[in-house]
Amino acid sequence: MDWILMLKALVLGVVEGLTEFLPVSSTGHLIVAGSLLNFTDAQAKTFDVVIQFGAILAICWEYRAKIGSIVSGLPTRPDARRFAVNVIIATIPAIVLGLLLEKKIKAVLFSPVPVSVALIIGGIVILWAEARQRDRAVPPRVHSVDDLTYADAFKVGLAQCFALIPGTSRSGATIIGGMLFGLDRRAATEFSFFLAIPIIFGATLYEMAKYWRTLTVDDLGLFAIGLVSAFVSAFICVRWLLRYVASHDFTAFAWYRIGFGLLILIVGYSGGLSWAD
Repeated sequence: MDWILMLKALVLGVVEGLTEFLPVSSTGHLIVAGSLLNFTDAQAKTFDVVIQFGAILAICWEYRAKIGSIVSGLPTRPDARRFAVNVIIATIPAIVLGLLLEKKIKAVLFSPVPVSVALIIGGIVILWAEARQRDRAVPPRVHSVDDLTYADAFKVGLAQCFALIPGTSRSGATIIGGMLFGLDRRAATEFSFFLAIPIIFGATLYEMAKYWRTLTVDDLGLFAIGLVSAFVSAFICVRWLLRYVASHDFTAFAWYRIGFGLLILIVGYSGGLSWAD
């Protein structure tokens, strides 16, 4: 196997793992990293899907006890059934809109200006949401993912739909949406993690069904490197983020998004960024 290609797979896997669950847009980062590494062909599209799968496996491993408890408790425990229904309710809006608008989104919004604008606007929304969180007279009413109502879950699911816009960030949309709808920062972050499981698993299966013909036996080693590096880096990132939100807000991520959005816009239109179709 080409060692240079293996190194690219390692780097992109780490980029995916570190950005998938932070409110900074993994899509935007993979676009820039893939362009800088000259890895933007059809193989790269399939590779991006595989490393997303690696990142979501990290969530499954981190919350394996919780997931096992929910699954085993479905026949007998009302709280387990309520949690599972909440995840389903919050997932449906994005799935429906994604299937209806996929082609239009890729045709119209997958270019430097929309992605940059989404990053910048998302950063401004985070700044506003955090200011609102600090100034609000009524404290958050939901402090655990087990306490969400069906209405809470549906509202977070609607917020997740904004992530269909490239550059918005799925985690950013669900975390900030959850905070605006009454969840505290940790509960919103954890519910965002759980929502990632059906969304990313479903997206992985959907994309693999489209691109499986591009896979060859020679690709297995490359994809394995990307998957494992995404898993390890995502696991580390999730652990860090849970500690971070215990004593910090998301203001730093907001300013990072704004700077990154401006960078994509400037570099993209100076000819330094190859934007894949």
